[in-house]
Amino acid sequence: MDTAKGIGIIVNNPENADVRSLEGVSPTKNKSVAIIAVPTTAGTAAEVTINYVITDPEKQRKFVCVDPKDIPVVAVVDSDMMSSMPKGLTAATGMDALTHAIEGYITLGAWELSDMFHIKAIELISKSLRGAVKNESEGREGMALGEYIAGMGFSNVGLGVDHSMAHPLSAFYDTPHGVACAILLPPIMEFNRDYTGEKYREIARAMGVKGVDDMSQEEYRDAAINAVKQLSLDVGIPQDLKGIVQEKDIPFLSDSAFKDACKPGNPRDCTAEEIAAIYKSLI
Repeated sequence: MDTAKGIGIIVNNPENADVRSLEGVSPTKNKSVAIIAVPTTAGTAAEVTINYVITDPEKQRKFVCVDPKDIPVVAVVDSDMMSSMPKGLTAATGMDALTHAIEGYITLGAWELSDMFHIKAIELISKSLRGAVKNESEGREGMALGEYIAGMGFSNVGLGVDHSMAHPLSAFYDTPHGVACAILLPPIMEFNRDYTGEKYREIARAMGVKGVDDMSQEEYRDAAINAVKQLSLDVGIPQDLKGIVQEKDIPFLSDSAFKDACKPGNPRDCTAEEIAAIYKSLI
């Protein structure tokens, strides 16, 4: 779907034939050719977003293109199309969708309408992902809806440094994007915890944690992070970057993440050195 978006934009904006020129907020004048998007994973929500991600193999990086002119004209979201996904891909794409919902909920651009989408998406995903991994129809349906709703939200308000850090892992080591997002999510939530007001309480509640109204701020923040960790464990996601990241590569990874288009949306400003420290903590 991302490839179709890039092609569709370039066909009608030939002056941007080099797709690298479309990085960030794209300077296009004309709408993409009409795209009908049929997702076969419950993860990226590319069928409904203004974003697409391109891999530049020469520079070993991924870059994000943001353009409201690339939205597909029709999205066909059918959980039956996703039923042949193996367990690992189901888990990884599902955790990508959860990362969209959580990052979109706490991003600097978040507001009441986007919060409505993201809280519902967190609820659906946390309730459905375990069943989807078991290939249960109810879980598949819940994930199809949850990833779509998350896309409706974050497409309007952006993401954060989790996605900024996940992109170079995929480009440099070919780590599955959803796996990278999932491994990074708990430490990034920890990094951002003091910049999120009461939002972690609502994340914990949406993920099924009981008694959040009786918890202190520290307790419900811990509860939200622990609920994410537990879901990740339950669906078989690795819990660190050991065997993936080599320490000698961290300066390159950190520089790429720092320059990524998703970083400015993070609720807590971060330096390349802080990004590097998070990478190091996981190896």
